[in-house]
Amino acid sequence: MQDFSIILSTDSYKISHAEQYPPNTQQIYSYFESRGGRFREIVFYGLQYILKKRLVGQVVTKEKIDKAESLITAHLNLSDTTKWRKRWEYILEKHNGCLPVIIKAVPEGTVVGVKNVLMTIENTDPECFWLTNYLETILSQVWYPCTVATQSREIKKNILKYLKETGSIDPDRDILFKLHDFGFRGSSSIESSAIGGSAHLVNFMGTDTISALELIMEYYNSSTCPAFSIPASEHSTITSWGKENEVDAFRNMLEIYPTGTIACVSDSFDIYNACWHLWGEELREKILNRDGVLVVRPDSGNPADVVLKVINILGDQFGYSVNQKGYKVLDPHIRIIQGDGVNYDSILEILIVLKENKWAAENISFGSGGALLQKMDRDTQKFAFKCSSAVINGEDTFVFKNPITDPGKISKKGRLKLIKISHDEYDTVPIWSEHKDELITVFKNGVLLKDYSFLEVRERAKI
Repeated sequence: MQDFSIILSTDSYKISHAEQYPPNTQQIYSYFESRGGRFREIVFYGLQYILKKRLVGQVVTKEKIDKAESLITAHLNLSDTTKWRKRWEYILEKHNGCLPVIIKAVPEGTVVGVKNVLMTIENTDPECFWLTNYLETILSQVWYPCTVATQSREIKKNILKYLKETGSIDPDRDILFKLHDFGFRGSSSIESSAIGGSAHLVNFMGTDTISALELIMEYYNSSTCPAFSIPASEHSTITSWGKENEVDAFRNMLEIYPTGTIACVSDSFDIYNACWHLWGEELREKILNRDGVLVVRPDSGNPADVVLKVINILGDQFGYSVNQKGYKVLDPHIRIIQGDGVNYDSILEILIVLKENKWAAENISFGSGGALLQKMDRDTQKFAFKCSSAVINGEDTFVFKNPITDPGKISKKGRLKLIKISHDEYDTVPIWSEHKDELITVFKNGVLLKDYSFLEVRERAKI
């Protein structure tokens, strides 16, 4: 991943903002929140990666100032960069190139209701009041891991609900591998796959996005592998055998992996024939005598319709038991993973259809790609970074917006605290409130003050 300069890691128009504040501005205080969106709670995650990767230590050097000056002169058609350069040289000389700001945030993995403060930032040097909102661009990008972690957790809630309702003996164990990350290839970059993929793993332990493991181990103090996968086929490894030899491709999977859990895509030609005749007749005894689980993967068609038909065929061919709540459970040697068209809504639809037809949720797992890591944006949860307080001529001043055209964009006033009002509920109050502030100082003047482990993050996000 390229080491981008913090000087250029901002929106172009922010380069001109220092002169636009009122005269004698000494401090700018801003906050970050979700103003609402699809889900009512936010999993706060991903700030530590941004801080360690982009903000910790000496991030301003003469070479970076020179390079940035050359670019912005051309980009903004500037004739005089003297004031701009002096601001950055001041940080280099006075603060040894470290950023004179303090950042507070709720502990990572914490689940907070929308419309609450999640993070605050303010400058610690009056000369650098302009720096607070200059850093909005890079800090706001925490919206992405927060949104992935939030959506993943909401899906987890649904699956867990149906595991419990349809008779899972140990739903807290079963849930960990029920949503597998297939999103690496569909991500916009390796870095985005790592960030989004790690956010998903706050809630689950199954992934094919290896970049996420690297990020977690490097930036979240994990000395052991945080997630797992299994041997699985793709269409090329099956179709290269030819349509007439599809059963041989299936047999090869069983023979090269005589034990353990494996997954095999089975819709290359006819998913129903594959389940009924190839898996269910020709290879049936091999599967039932194998020390492990075969996971059959449909990969086309309407997800709920296909899954129901496939599970009915597998039930007929391999048999099933009925659990204590009256739901059918396939022979333990065979299961299903749906990996096409999988998103929040389709997962829920499949779980409902299975329950209505007396099939237990433990029979199925899900693999999600684009919908898990890509089908979202900053407005999914309406994230916003806003200034709420300033010190001008030595006086504290409320700063806020209140557009008559959109009451949903009213911003908060003053300096803020996040307080706990019950074991899982929070509220945002003025700084002078006597309640304990749940926001913790995580960064000050170039130094990371709080370094969370991924285990801590997972523990806080537990349902």
